[in-house]
Amino acid sequence: MLYTIQQGDTLYKIANQYGITVDDILTVNPQIINPNALQVGQRIIIPVQGTQPRDTVRYVVRAGDTLYRIARRYNVSLESIIAHNPQIADPSRLVVGQVIYIPKRVLREYEIQPGDTMYLIARRFNVPLDKIIAANPQIDPQRLQVGQIIYIPDAPPTRIVDPLQEYGYDEMVKDLEQIQERYGFIQISTIGQSIEGRNLYVVRIGTGPKEVHFNGSFHANEWITTPLLMNFIEDYAIAYDANQPLRGYNVQELFNETSLYVVPMVNPDGVELVLEGIDPTNPRYDEVVAINRSSLNFDSWKANIRGVDLNNQFPAFWEEEYRRKGITQPAPLNYPGPRPLSEPESQAMAEFTRNRNFRMVLAYHSQGEVIFWGYRDMEPPEAEGIVRRFQEVSGYQPIRTVVSDAGYKDWFIQEWRRPGFTVEVGRGINPLPISQYPRIYEDNVRILLEALRL
Repeated sequence: MLYTIQQGDTLYKIANQYGITVDDILTVNPQIINPNALQVGQRIIIPVQGTQPRDTVRYVVRAGDTLYRIARRYNVSLESIIAHNPQIADPSRLVVGQVIYIPKRVLREYEIQPGDTMYLIARRFNVPLDKIIAANPQIDPQRLQVGQIIYIPDAPPTRIVDPLQEYGYDEMVKDLEQIQERYGFIQISTIGQSIEGRNLYVVRIGTGPKEVHFNGSFHANEWITTPLLMNFIEDYAIAYDANQPLRGYNVQELFNETSLYVVPMVNPDGVELVLEGIDPTNPRYDEVVAINRSSLNFDSWKANIRGVDLNNQFPAFWEEEYRRKGITQPAPLNYPGPRPLSEPESQAMAEFTRNRNFRMVLAYHSQGEVIFWGYRDMEPPEAEGIVRRFQEVSGYQPIRTVVSDAGYKDWFIQEWRRPGFTVEVGRGINPLPISQYPRIYEDNVRILLEALRL
């Protein structure tokens, strides 16, 4: 194998890295006249011939593996794995069946003290109990002995998503970047851009043939639905990565059976307007303030930045909705626009949906703690059974129809005759106070899991 000399390399260091001797290297590299005068960039032959480097674990690459995910599984750094595998030409492209070497991590040692239990030790080191037990297979957790040595794995990484805050576009983008970096099996892309050029992100989790879609923040002052979906994405990723269940659901099976596509924020311009207001230097400042009747308080704003209600934009009896609303110009809420799909955000959602084969969609809104599940008798018979299951796990009340048209859920049911649901979280006046968030999440996490299972 060819090796390129790096800054700081010595033959002794290289030999030790590959579990061979300096003489082994010199034997196959007669061009090395002075072993103490290596040149950076010089290429030499390493006679490994399948020899496993010292202090490493042999690993055979499996389907879906990336170096980042392997590094997380073995709790070692990505850089350390790359350094121990110079034979990998492109670290971003692994081949199933390829053999790589994982450097053994050094675990902390702990001596059992009087009164210790595995549970108390786990609490003391902030490490899950099952992780400590797994790191000490030779130990009976129920029969610890004073003076006995056990190994303490590193604590798991801190959470990324903080849903207990005003959660806008910038928070979402930062969290998506970290989630993608930490969990290599998650795919993040864009389906379009908002009027002001913000990306409309879609997150894919899972590899199964069944496709399911969730979305949030169609309405600007309902932004609490975005941290709800982001929180779920991270919980799902953590459970899958650790090969553990989530709220009793087998995440490994869900991942293999279902491909989940989440658009956490359909209306980023509107969300930012509600949370941050609008800067006087923004070219749309005068227009937006005029639409809001000269008020700089945008708490009641549901529309996009042009004053179009994105959930009244879809070609499902749009003309009737337009006449019913009676709003013929941009407004903070309820203006359906000049025509169906006039806005780039609704266009992107429609095109995205047409290009997939969704078996079910959930559109998240607030508030009311209800689930709308029908549309003009076009919903499939199975929809009622599904919404009854959602009711069982959440307590939310099913409502079949209301006098409304042109919504995303309505259009999906009309076009595909498949189950579509609008889930209204929480109670009160939008934007809902963040103090409601913990209950909202607990009410909905099993709805989301059931949607993947059914």
